Amino acid sequence: MARTQLLVLLAGLCLAGSDAFTQRSFQSKSEVLVTVQQDRWFMQRLDHFNGADTRVWEQRYFMNVSFSQSGGPVFLMIGGEGAANPAWMTQGTWIIYAEKMGALCLLLEHRFYGKSHPTNDMSVENLPYLSSRQALADLAHFQTVMTENLGLGDRKWVVFGGSYPGCLAAWYRIKYPHLAHAAVASSAPVKAVVNFSEYLDVVQESLARNHSDCPGTIKMASDTLLELLDYKENYGKITKDFYLCKLLVIRSKMDMAFLLDTIAEYIMDVVQYNNDNREFEGVKGGNMTINVVCDIMANESFGSPYDRYVEVIQRIMKARKEKCIEASYQQFVRDMSNIHWEGPASSGGRQWMYQTCTEFGYFQSSDSVFQPFSGFPLSYHVQQCTDIYGLAYNLSMVVGAIQQTNENYGGLNVQSSRIIFPNGLIDPWHALGINTNLSSDLLAFPIEDAAHCADMYPARPEEPPMLPAVRRDMYEQLTKWLQL
Repeated sequence: MARTQLLVLLAGLCLAGSDAFTQRSFQSKSEVLVTVQQDRWFMQRLDHFNGADTRVWEQRYFMNVSFSQSGGPVFLMIGGEGAANPAWMTQGTWIIYAEKMGALCLLLEHRFYGKSHPTNDMSVENLPYLSSRQALADLAHFQTVMTENLGLGDRKWVVFGGSYPGCLAAWYRIKYPHLAHAAVASSAPVKAVVNFSEYLDVVQESLARNHSDCPGTIKMASDTLLELLDYKENYGKITKDFYLCKLLVIRSKMDMAFLLDTIAEYIMDVVQYNNDNREFEGVKGGNMTINVVCDIMANESFGSPYDRYVEVIQRIMKARKEKCIEASYQQFVRDMSNIHWEGPASSGGRQWMYQTCTEFGYFQSSDSVFQPFSGFPLSYHVQQCTDIYGLAYNLSMVVGAIQQTNENYGGLNVQSSRIIFPNGLIDPWHALGINTNLSSDLLAFPIEDAAHCADMYPARPEEPPMLPAVRRDMYEQLTKWLQL
């Protein structure tokens, strides 16, 4: 899941006719690939909760009919806080399931992300149409119309999603049980919280699993960086050490917190996606793992803990092919305040932060004493909401919004059936998810040594040893439910 700062994790009705199903066996693999990765468009309502509002817009989706068999299920992958990636239409665990079960596969891009633009811009006046409630209603309208237009009859629909879309998958089953037969909610933080300080608690635990001294060494390095920031004469050194795009300037506590958070997030990302097979999505830097980070932090030949920390960040940047770090809070606010679809934060930054400020919180502060970083408290995260969206977006508003989210969906008190909740136990997001069975058909799959959404990615020999069995058990469970 993209975090607040890096956000590093979908009108004319254009549908395939019934001939697409009968012709699939005559298509070459390259033809199938082109077919499933082409943009399709669905006429969607702007406001599902105001019958007098007749405005519509074009929502992007993808479709793969290669495995579809008469009477087979329909699999719907839910897009999230970024552009829907058509690579998912031919890869991932759900595609393996689809081939075995004869499923039709659909991927619906989330409103306000990717090419799915419901409004002329992302002004504060338009952003209220960006919410999980509207996104769930998008899914319901999409399913209803597609069922009719494609002649899908009573075929059962199974929804899939990971991270925030994992929440949407669970919530869609909860709110629209007459439409979703079952759901797989991978790494889903279904409990909204304002101060998600537990995120860094899990980061520390995950770093220490095989390297007990690693979090302590990072803590020493982080504290040294904090001390260096007390003196302007160190700004040049810090700029050079961390490959900052511009000479560091600290004018306020927000400037300092932004720098510390930005650098810490490189380590946080490594932990969150440790050893996940994400290359097919175009993600770089997958070779940087917890073991690599902690091996460097333990290697005294690199110098002091601070010097080792610098080495780690430089190595991560090199693996990602990043030239420099933008560490200016003022520039960040300017970018995030740009309301245009071509703006610097339009790929998801402005949109996702709005959702965190108005629905979820999830602010990963350094307030806990059981974590290795310093300098970015809850107040820093909430201040970003105010600086970017206006004075109304303050702590009181955020607290009230998060309470409404949990009242609407139930938080950890899920009342439903036929939902699978896989969670990697290395992943910090599992702290807000379902990790024990709630009933005989609300099933948790905690996965030892696995990271964020690990169950969704293509299998490979290097993955955690539990994953193959978990994928198999999930398949067997879905098979049973589809027979009901």
